[in-house]
Amino acid sequence: MFDSMFHMQLPLLEKIARPIIVYLFLIGFLRLFGKRELAQLNPFDLVVLLSLSNTVQNAIIGNDNSVTGGMIGAFALLTINWLLTRVLFKAPKLEKVLEGTKTEFIRHGVVDPKALERETMTELELLSVIHKQGLNDFSEVEVCALEPNGTFYVEAMKPSQDERHIAALKDAVEMLTIEVKQMRVQLGTQ
Repeated sequence: MFDSMFHMQLPLLEKIARPIIVYLFLIGFLRLFGKRELAQLNPFDLVVLLSLSNTVQNAIIGNDNSVTGGMIGAFALLTINWLLTRVLFKAPKLEKVLEGTKTEFIRHGVVDPKALERETMTELELLSVIHKQGLNDFSEVEVCALEPNGTFYVEAMKPSQDERHIAALKDAVEMLTIEVKQMRVQLGTQ
């Protein structure tokens, strides 16, 4: 019973090579097809990501369903990921080439339609992204960008100089009002 559980049906080198090849293939094609696949923006993208694991499963394990083969495959995947992250950490230029650059969708409240088109994203999907950050309209956004790792960066507009000045004046008027009320109370009691 335990013999079939731990006996590998494939050679050790093949068990190591299969996950590494599939890993590198997936990294390359996810980069080729864009950051949107990583952002999981809609149900279609999520279905694709979930199906990928099932699609490449046989390519990784082959005809071997043994525990030993699974552990070796997992070890190979973790090792290639660890090695690649170390190499990219030491070679930032290579990392930038492999990961790509961020895509800015909004700058100073203005949507860039070409950026949306490049990432095959609709304005409705972009609006959903900024709603998650507590903003209601594109005009409230200073910057909205899709990072190379598939996450969104959203920065709200900061108040203008005039708006800050008006807020400071309102605060000063409130303080003066409080002081006048206190003075009236003092004068009334004397």
